[in-house]
Amino acid sequence: MMQWERLLSLRRQGDTGKRIRLEQDETRLGFEVDYDRIIFSSAFRSLQDKTQVIPLSKTSFVHTRLTHSLEVSVVGRSLGRAVGKALLEKHPQLQDTHGYRFNDFGAIVAAAALAHDIGNPPFGHSGEKAMGDYFKNGNGQRFQSQLSEKEYQDLVDFEGNANGFKILTESKNGLTGGLRLSYATLGAFIKYPKESLPKKPTSQISDKKFGVFQEDVPFFREVAEELGLLEQGDGRYSRHPLAFLVEAADDICYTIIDFEDGINLGWIEEEFALEYLVKLVKHNINTTKYTALTRSSDRLAYLRSLAINTLIQEAVDIFLANEDQIMKGNFHEALMDRSKYRAQIDDILKISVEKIYRSREVVDKEIAGYSILNSILDTFTQAVERDISGNIRHYDRLILDQADFQVSHQRSLYHNLIQTCNFVAQLTDGNSLQIYQKIQGKV
Repeated sequence: MMQWERLLSLRRQGDTGKRIRLEQDETRLGFEVDYDRIIFSSAFRSLQDKTQVIPLSKTSFVHTRLTHSLEVSVVGRSLGRAVGKALLEKHPQLQDTHGYRFNDFGAIVAAAALAHDIGNPPFGHSGEKAMGDYFKNGNGQRFQSQLSEKEYQDLVDFEGNANGFKILTESKNGLTGGLRLSYATLGAFIKYPKESLPKKPTSQISDKKFGVFQEDVPFFREVAEELGLLEQGDGRYSRHPLAFLVEAADDICYTIIDFEDGINLGWIEEEFALEYLVKLVKHNINTTKYTALTRSSDRLAYLRSLAINTLIQEAVDIFLANEDQIMKGNFHEALMDRSKYRAQIDDILKISVEKIYRSREVVDKEIAGYSILNSILDTFTQAVERDISGNIRHYDRLILDQADFQVSHQRSLYHNLIQTCNFVAQLTDGNSLQIYQKIQGKV
């Protein structure tokens, strides 16, 4: 069974001594430092020009990855604080003996939620698929015979979550340990505490994807062991309990706010949409206040706020009701999958899929994203390959120099390919388009 005292570890990569909660500066708590380091990182700032739902959208009221991440973080903080308050009442030694406060839980979840999309490529979720497709079905197939099975799987199933762990923890440019976040925040960030193989060995939610590339496994295991995550076999671990809250915050935001974006774009009829939101919050709605709102935009804002608050409380209740099973590693669903509002959530998601995710504008630009990322990956992997073999061309040097990309001749082919993918994934939608146009000779 996991122990909160270990799960709330303030340790950072490279620490030689222990970090004690009682010795923390209350004006600059370690978990809050995590949040600051993420928000000032270049990888986080790049999210302002990355697709959330609408690729390459210049519409001011449509969410980017950055605004989405900020909102998920706010919801995550509320979830963490509410759960933390209840847990300290249930486990008073956490406060009395170790000095933890309920805000600590909120700070951990807020920081992990802020970073939850930091490793995702341009062009939304189709960007991940496009990158994997290059290695599975495109010219990237040429590398299969030169890599181990797990190394190749990392590429063909390129995963933003694993790339995010790399960004947060990888030493580069003299920065040992990347952002050097607390192990508690890293644990809450890792939704899928496993390697790329075996692929989805169970139906458990934490096996849905993977969360660590092969070259990052040693440090991942160090974090898991420090936190006391439970080994599940095949290189898999139980989730950090607070990862369930990070996931819930994301689920709540994209369910409600993607829906809101569809309404604001005019893709979902406003009155029709309001009816669905009313169904979700009908037990909490203040009908007098609601009917007094004459503008539909005000009604939408009221219902959105009420829906988010309703689902936050629901997620907190589900977590606390199942805390014992979660701590034993025996809880295997997303919190919102247990929600009594599951039917209403599914109805909203169904409309979002039909009207937003499968809309002509989204599909057209996702198709363009495939072509753009395939071309960039092909150009850069060829340049890297020729550099490693000593046959680099002037064109390849121009490509690598303009991107400030360094090939590591002391490291493996796999390392250089993962670094290439990491570079491409950190491009914004706009950067990707510019590089693609240069490659095509359109200056």
